[in-house]
Amino acid sequence: MKAILTALLISAAIPLVPAAAQTTGQVTQAITGTRLDISATGEATRVPNLAVISAGVLTRATTASAALQENSTRMDRVIAALKRAGIEDRDIQTSSISLNPEYRYPDNQSPQLVAYTASNQVTVRFRDIRNSGKVLDALVAEGANQINGPTMTIERPETALDEARSKAIANGRARADLYARALGMRVVRVVSVSETGGSYPVPPPMPYAERAMAASAPSTKIEPGEQKLEVNLSMVFELQ
Repeated sequence: MKAILTALLISAAIPLVPAAAQTTGQVTQAITGTRLDISATGEATRVPNLAVISAGVLTRATTASAALQENSTRMDRVIAALKRAGIEDRDIQTSSISLNPEYRYPDNQSPQLVAYTASNQVTVRFRDIRNSGKVLDALVAEGANQINGPTMTIERPETALDEARSKAIANGRARADLYARALGMRVVRVVSVSETGGSYPVPPPMPYAERAMAASAPSTKIEPGEQKLEVNLSMVFELQ
């Protein structure tokens, strides 16, 4: 019994340590010199390797079933033309289907139903951009009367963005060295780096003018051009 009482007294004498104090907190190293905040930008350019185009068929008939039937027939020809051109199933996606009534509004009379319009749109990704113009011409020949695009894009921009990041870091360090020399100091270390955003501009779609198909009509040409990708960084340096 005496041994038990002695053990209890010893344990009571040991101060309790709060749980929060047992957890090691994040150590923040203070800046002892001069703090310098820099905004840096890096850029990389690439030729787009993907063109996205919306193609569709708009039909009109006096009944809903007739409008849909004609639309389906013409759309089947459009899809077949895409597949003959080598477009894979994964690059053809239905984006919208609609059926709408058309009314006439005579003076002082109730609206009169005159027709129905049916629309079917597909979004198509062209991986062979320079030949996509020929495919568009074939689509129009097969009945497509609604075409919007193309929108040029880069399918996998990660490599270009990493290049822009490296350039942004180099630009930020060079600017920090410039400030340090002007102040008669030197860059001791980089305190922090954070990516504040960037831009991956996608040009607006170029209009594809509807035109009557003729034997002498020139082939549509699409040029991919070049796109600029940009990354912005916020960098903090310590100067001494």
